[in-house]
Amino acid sequence: MSRPSRSITSPFNAATRCLLIVVCGLLFFSAATAAAGEFIRDKKGRQIPVNHPFTRIISLYGAHTENLFALGLDKEIVGVSVNDTYPAQVAGKPRFSYHDDPEKFMAARPDLVLVRPMVDLGYPDFIGQLERFGITVVSLQPANVEEMLTYWQILGRLTGRVEQAEEMVETFRRKTRDIREKVAGISPRKRVYFESIHSRMKTFSTGSMALFALESAGGINVATDAAPSRNSNIANYGKERILSHGQSIDIFLAQRGIMNPVTREMILSEPGFQTLKAVKDGQVYLIDENIVSRPVPRLTIGMLTIGKILYPDVFIP
Repeated sequence: MSRPSRSITSPFNAATRCLLIVVCGLLFFSAATAAAGEFIRDKKGRQIPVNHPFTRIISLYGAHTENLFALGLDKEIVGVSVNDTYPAQVAGKPRFSYHDDPEKFMAARPDLVLVRPMVDLGYPDFIGQLERFGITVVSLQPANVEEMLTYWQILGRLTGRVEQAEEMVETFRRKTRDIREKVAGISPRKRVYFESIHSRMKTFSTGSMALFALESAGGINVATDAAPSRNSNIANYGKERILSHGQSIDIFLAQRGIMNPVTREMILSEPGFQTLKAVKDGQVYLIDENIVSRPVPRLTIGMLTIGKILYPDVFIP
């Protein structure tokens, strides 16, 4: 019997709740009940019937992997990406890449391969071969927190872990509310420049998960005029505009990881940055990109980490 679709509500702004749900459904991906059974629509526009849970899954994106483990799918995961490091259980899983021969995937007998849109767009021949082998390919990647909650529910439907996915959503909502309540009475609030890529002087665009984490933790983003680059959550900004904020940047925060292999010393010694208030005051901090830029439950850890940087007296360990 088909499971009825559940409505998805926003925990963040009741006034815009219905609009956000509609936008997420139309622009991201949707779950619905068809005559033949439940199906979901992925980023590529594929309609995937979900008449029974997928039980042999290869994940080619670290966020998919982390979320699958969070849903309790250790046994069902038969392969992970070559770059996956979290959680610890990935160490015991076979490694796969979209550079591999599709025959390697066939040997693992997956019934589902989870990718993200960049693989769909960049390696169509590889994806086509998997599908000709009869392997279901699903492309998912949320662009913001509202879509992230929907994305978790989609993973729950694909894997038969609907209740676990709902629990993930509710836990995230509750932890977010708790963090926001901690900073509700703080005034004035710290003004922050949040760096995404140091070598190119890029920040994050409005609506990104990183800025959601920053603002939930009580920070004020100084780069509100940053425009998205190539429809991504990364935004071009440039040194001139960073320096224009000079004395208004209380905290200089930078994500660190594969995307931005920066060090604190690089930021402190960047020509011209010595005029920034945050640099002069030594208020330069790095944060793991995996807890601020990925659509995973650890985003709440990112919020707490930022909160402790901004307001250590409020976020007492």
